Parts: sequence; structure tokens; C-alpha cells
Amino acid sequence: MVEGSIAIENARIVTCMPPAGGGARRGGEMRELRVIERGHVVVEYGRIAHVGDAPLATRAASMRIDARGRVLMPAAVDCHTHACWAGERWAEWEMKRAGASYLEILKSGGGILSTVAAVRAAPREALASQLAERLAEMRATGTGAVEVKTGYGLDAATELKMLDAILAVGRVWPAPVVPTLLLGHAIDAGNPNQLADMCALVERVAERMPGIAVDAYCEDGAWSVAMCRELLGKARRLGCAVRIHADQFNPLGGLELAVELGARSVDHLEASTPAGIAALAASRAIGVALPVCGFALDGRFADGRTLIDRGGALAVASNWNPGSAPSPSAQFAAALAGRHMRLTAAEAICAVTWNAACVLGLEHETGAVLPGMRADLQLLAHRDERAYAHEVAGPGPDATILGEDVAVRVA
Repeated sequence: MVEGSIAIENARIVTCMPPAGGGARRGGEMRELRVIERGHVVVEYGRIAHVGDAPLATRAASMRIDARGRVLMPAAVDCHTHACWAGERWAEWEMKRAGASYLEILKSGGGILSTVAAVRAAPREALASQLAERLAEMRATGTGAVEVKTGYGLDAATELKMLDAILAVGRVWPAPVVPTLLLGHAIDAGNPNQLADMCALVERVAERMPGIAVDAYCEDGAWSVAMCRELLGKARRLGCAVRIHADQFNPLGGLELAVELGARSVDHLEASTPAGIAALAASRAIGVALPVCGFALDGRFADGRTLIDRGGALAVASNWNPGSAPSPSAQFAAALAGRHMRLTAAEAICAVTWNAACVLGLEHETGAVLPGMRADLQLLAHRDERAYAHEVAGPGPDATILGEDVAVRVA
């Protein structure tokens, strides 16, 4: 922890500044990173106080970092994770490699349901401890702010236990930890009142945390469009932000429902139709691609190229979870988006910084190198930001700054 000021000098600064009108960058705007070729950033008490393109005049600082021309950019914002879980599912990866599909494992009682059993059995303190360990892994790859979903409870008591664990970690973690209520997830065959219970829980939590995002997984074997409509419609009426997992394996209408409800994001999109992509691009919702799933499961990826070309807004996230996306790295997700979704390096960087911050409602706090913002920054080992979107299995940034907390891997 550094109390006082931090001066980063001689840096190639990728600012990721917001567009003139605010909100997510859309279409061609995603290629505008606003780079300062050789500049400095001054951090005071966890906030960016000054960004300049000239040598920094001598001034007192609690810590000085000479970037030596390396890239300084926003820490990644991971806007879609399931990082709060208990137990492991490595045996299922062996089943997948032997030919079993994700939905086959789910329908046989494995998959999400095995994690549900482990989470129900775990104390809140254990969930919080494991989540904190995972956030540290994410930070080592350059991630700052993180979204963490509930969803492995399927009943009110366990969903609240997960929420409390996420909030407990968020109170001590040096970057924002944003909880999302994923109340529509797997089907609990033992509870015919699951939908009603989750709708009641939305009302209960909305009183405690006004505006919290509510999510649902619309898929064959999970929640139907009708179930999602009832849950998310209620959330919307209560003033909550709405998100949805849609079109991962089948285009069932979840994307169209999200657009109708004015959702903040539509996540997955691997099976979206051209008409669905066009409708999403024309809406205010942000598409969130999760390419680690395609890498790990079945080689299918969202058509992010068409979404951007049609003027839409795209974010990219890790989707870190034990069953379909075993990676803590938003940077790896960005590299996959470049390779398999045909994004430029600038688009991929925008997708995991500024646009991802917009998904979480954090655009006034993080996702850009701008005076007044939180100092959530990463200093790359590279002098060309394109390396961020193309390097695979690298060691991570040389340093991360999350508010007043500095972690240096290489000086």
C-alpha cells in the first residue's frame, strides 16, 4: 500500500478515453485508443491526478516508476465471471475430452449441479477465502475491477450466502468487486417453486441493494424465455439492471427478450443468428463475448466482427468458472477475440477496458487513464500495446496499480 502519490514516467500511455458523448464505444469508435507516445501519470491517494505528454517535472512522490517506454494502460475490467464457487470439476474435463457435451453433462446431473452441491455445503467464509485467492490470480494477469455472479445456489439461502461472500471480499479488495444476482441458472428439479422463489428474492435484495444487476441463463436445459421474462421483468420493474446469458448453444429468443427489456448486456452470443446480431447492434445493450468457452468447449465464437461492423458495442470477458471457462485471464480472452472473432488489437483492448467498465456501470470509476478516475492500471512488459491482444501465455504485466495498492513483478 502506497500512501500519498505515485509517479509513473516515460510511459506509452494507452488512455482508452471515453467517446465524446459518453457510454460504451460503438462500431469504429472501438479502434480509438487515444495513445500518448511518451508521457506520465500522477496518482494521488488512489486516484489519477494528472496525465501528461511531457516529461514530469521534479516533484515529491511516495513512489516513482520509470516505465522506460513500456505500455501503461487501464487494468482490465472483467465484466462476466463466476469466480465464487466451491469444489472442482476437473473430472468433467476428462469426460468432455472423451466426447461428452456440456449439455449432456448438465442433463445427467453433473455440470452446474455438482458445483451447486459443493456451494450449498460450503461455509460463507470458505467461499470468500477462495474468491479472494482467485481475484489475486486475476490481478496477476492484469485485471482490476471484477464482476462476480451468484448462481450456484438455486435457492434463496445459498444465493444470499454467495452474495454475502462476494460483498465481504469486495470490502477489502483494492479494486471494485461488482456482484450480480444470477438467479436464473440451472433448473432445481427438487423445487417446483424455484421461479417464484427467485422472483421473491429479487424483491428482497433490491430493497437492500437498489439497482443491483440481475442475470439469467436462457438455454435448453436451463431457463426458458418465459421464465427469464418473468424474473427479469420483475427485476426491471424494481429498478435493477438486467443482463442475460443468451444464444450460447441455441438461439431461443433470449437475445430478443434482452433487447425488448432494455438489458444492459447480452452475454455469450455464440449461436446468435445474423438477425439477432443486427438487432443487438441496433440496441443500446452491450454484447459480451466469452471466447474462453469456445476455446475450451467446442470451437464456436460470437460474431463480434459483424456486431462491431454494424455499429454495435462489444465487451469481452473471461467467464471464469469451473465447468466451461477455466481461465482467470481477461487478457487471454482478448487474444482469443482477436484470433477467432477477427477483432483488431485496439478493439480487443477497448472490449476488456472501457466497454467492460460500461457493462458494470463503472465508467465513472475505471476503464480509462483519465484524471479523476481510480488508478486501476497495468504496466505491460511491452512497448507496443498490440502485444496485449496477441500474446498467449505470457507472464502478465510488470506491475499493477489498484488504487493505492502497487504490485511489482519486474521493476
